[in-house]
Amino acid sequence: MSKFIVITSINNPTEAVDLFSRMSDYNLIVVGDKKTPVNWRHDNVIFLSLKEQLINWVEFGKALPYNHYCRKMLGYLEAIKRGANCIIDTDDDNIPKKDWSFPQFEGRFDSITENQGFINIYQLYTNDSVWPRGFPLRLIKTNFKLQSKIERNDLKVGVWQGLADLDPDVDAVYRLTNNKVCHFNKRPPVVLKKGTITPFNTQNTIIRKELFPLLYLPTSVEFRFTDILRGLIAQPIMWQSNYHLGYVHATVNQERNAHDFFEDFISEIPMYQQCEKVIELTQKALDPNKDITGNLVATYELLYASNIVKKEELQLLDIWLEQLKKYS
Repeated sequence: MSKFIVITSINNPTEAVDLFSRMSDYNLIVVGDKKTPVNWRHDNVIFLSLKEQLINWVEFGKALPYNHYCRKMLGYLEAIKRGANCIIDTDDDNIPKKDWSFPQFEGRFDSITENQGFINIYQLYTNDSVWPRGFPLRLIKTNFKLQSKIERNDLKVGVWQGLADLDPDVDAVYRLTNNKVCHFNKRPPVVLKKGTITPFNTQNTIIRKELFPLLYLPTSVEFRFTDILRGLIAQPIMWQSNYHLGYVHATVNQERNAHDFFEDFISEIPMYQQCEKVIELTQKALDPNKDITGNLVATYELLYASNIVKKEELQLLDIWLEQLKKYS
């Protein structure tokens, strides 16, 4: 099997882990951390304990911070080592529905026209005032009239983001001011064309093999920013190689682990401040003569020069890319 699901968990096996483990067409990898129960195990799961992480990836395993979401990258490496053609990101509190799946990466899809800048993709799935984590706060009241901007095109999708019902991945501003339970409407998949941007996360997401370098999770930013920063960086780099971001209706129910919403808010402040700047810098860093990896490195160098990431990020990124070379 070449399809891998990767989860990081500090809990005993959850309902989501159990259901994903029963899917015969997928391999499930669970990455442990210092808070993970020492006797963690589950049938049909490849579990990476801290001991195994340090045996398999000594330099990278030691360099990554503990009790941090970025250790999930060791699960990606395990999947790639085992021959993954695609990797699904999710969490142990995302319970798959009966229709959980993703579209093909290439085909004819509804698409939102080019160069719309940031748009709130949730407006295609609900009339409620809700927006994805990482969406610019200055735009949360904007009606983007997205239905009028849809056309049909043959496109290559690099990443599909599935939505989540009940308690989706929204920011702390939404949770502190509303926190209404969400039920998204069903609609055909929709793809964002070049220059049209929306944040994507690691909650219910699949990425194709050609883009595996973009799985890198930055470690020197706040926890609530790391996967959003990754997704913002990825989009202009994908456009350069003619890949796009696509969205599908909610195929999981998220029964979110307990959070302190105010602490989340504090953690998200750099995200609110820098999300638009990240797109600007990534586009500035792009070089048509470089491949995906080269543009990724150039982007992080510019993010470091702009004080968005720290110097150690460049070193960890180099180690990540060296690890990928072993399996290419």
